[in-house]
Amino acid sequence: MADALVTAAQLHAIMPLAGARADVFAVPLAAAMLQFEINTPTRVAAFVAQVAHESGQLRLLREIWGPTPTQRRYEGRADLGNTEVGDGKRFMGRGLIQVTGRKNYLLCGFGLHLDLLTHPELLELPVHAAASAGWYWHTHNLNRFADAGDFVGLTRAINGGINGIAERRAFWVKAKAVLGA
Repeated sequence: MADALVTAAQLHAIMPLAGARADVFAVPLAAAMLQFEINTPTRVAAFVAQVAHESGQLRLLREIWGPTPTQRRYEGRADLGNTEVGDGKRFMGRGLIQVTGRKNYLLCGFGLHLDLLTHPELLELPVHAAASAGWYWHTHNLNRFADAGDFVGLTRAINGGINGIAERRAFWVKAKAVLGA
């Protein structure tokens, strides 16, 4: 559905702080949306809204590392597959929807045919950052939330809670208006 894809102009309208990054990400995001069935205006609006928040309007492709107390707890977390010393920082959140932890890097790497265990920084490249967001969306069946208009459920599925819900919702409202969803 070509009319459901987002253009650079639409990204600029939705994420004014993205600047030139909107131009850089338009094609990789469109490719990821096509590949991972984010193919209706409703789905695209929800996806772009979540990406806007998670990436600071396309400006952050990796987690800002403190380390904060939360980030310190990444170390040794079995649910993230962080089994080796240093995994917490090595497999910090990267991509437009922050892929976090050795296990998720492994799974994402399989899905995208990338060696993310050896080269986790690949998720900081626009094409892979966009593809990883699409992979995450598809793998977690997030279209079901977008299709149902369940933005809170969608946010919980991505974030584990409702952190930043007001900003995410504002991006969603803007994206729906810009995309005609």
